[in-house]
Amino acid sequence: MSWEQNVRRVVPYVAGEQPNKPGMIKLNTNECPYPPAPGVERLLKRMDYGALRLYPDPDTGVLVDALAEYYHVSPGQVFVGVGSDDVISMAFMTFFNGRRPILFPDVTYSFYDVWAKLHGIPYRTCPLDEDWHICPEDYRQPNGGIIFPNPNAPTGLFESLETVERIVRANRDVVVMVDEAYVDFGGRSALPLVEKYDNLLVVQTFSKSRSMAGLRIGFCIGSEKLIGYLNDVKFSFNSYTMNLPSQLLGAEAVQMGTRFIVARESVVHENYKKKVIGARDIDSEVTGMSHGHPVRQLRNKMTREYVKLEKEGAPFEELEQLTLGALRKAVVEGDVVNGTLMAGQCAGLVQKEQTCEEMIREIMEQAEKLLSPRS
Repeated sequence: MSWEQNVRRVVPYVAGEQPNKPGMIKLNTNECPYPPAPGVERLLKRMDYGALRLYPDPDTGVLVDALAEYYHVSPGQVFVGVGSDDVISMAFMTFFNGRRPILFPDVTYSFYDVWAKLHGIPYRTCPLDEDWHICPEDYRQPNGGIIFPNPNAPTGLFESLETVERIVRANRDVVVMVDEAYVDFGGRSALPLVEKYDNLLVVQTFSKSRSMAGLRIGFCIGSEKLIGYLNDVKFSFNSYTMNLPSQLLGAEAVQMGTRFIVARESVVHENYKKKVIGARDIDSEVTGMSHGHPVRQLRNKMTREYVKLEKEGAPFEELEQLTLGALRKAVVEGDVVNGTLMAGQCAGLVQKEQTCEEMIREIMEQAEKLLSPRS
């Protein structure tokens, strides 16, 4: 008998590669190219390093209080973790312990099924519709809990608040988690529904819009009963989950409010318009392109094929050619927005950096030609 017979065997989640090459554009983990709010830098420079000899506050009080004030909830409704991944994993352990399968979309954040397998939770995936949206009716079947991102990743599409509420309202007997990692970039947060539904947990992160992926800060907001159960599990697992600098710098970022985020988004949008499309408005290029547009149908077909091949363990070269081909065709035929979004999927595949750089250069040249003022 070998000790390996007692090992828990899982297929791990593969995190995005962190290349160390100057000038390289990396898209697959959606890190913000801009630094955090100025107040974060100022606080970091004057931080007392002598305080690092002490254990951090296990209740993360300074950050919890800042989030509670910012989102107009009580501190008892806020739970903080080491990135939203930590928050979600803790929630899986806490709330998904029934015999029925939990539900999440078939094309979504690829960590969900990893957590389910790790924690021994049965799960079932619900297919997106032809336009890559969630079908609320699929989430009315018997289940042990629900999680979905809004906006979804990797599709980039968001569901209306009405759709989210339909799912929550139809599942009052289980916990419903809405993963809002990208909500600051589009869509409406489900936070207004928290006071109405005690089974709703809304998860957000500091890694995207707040440009603080390196500090690993995530949080969720829900009813005080939900947060109480989460804290019970956390303190049974590791009392000191978040270090002191993350707590202090995270609180500072929250206190800066939305002003910095809004200002930065304005700069990004204007720079993009100047560099890629001159003085023209990108919206005019895609307005009126219906969900049944042949280019969008192509994108849908090719991406579904990509997901299928990836799950089957297709070799890198096959996945690369499929994605690059679909991307080129999308841009050439005029679907610049959807084509550009697919570049993130390409970059996530690419191990051959030179191939990636050449591909992106070619695509952007085609996009500029397509969007240049017509004579």
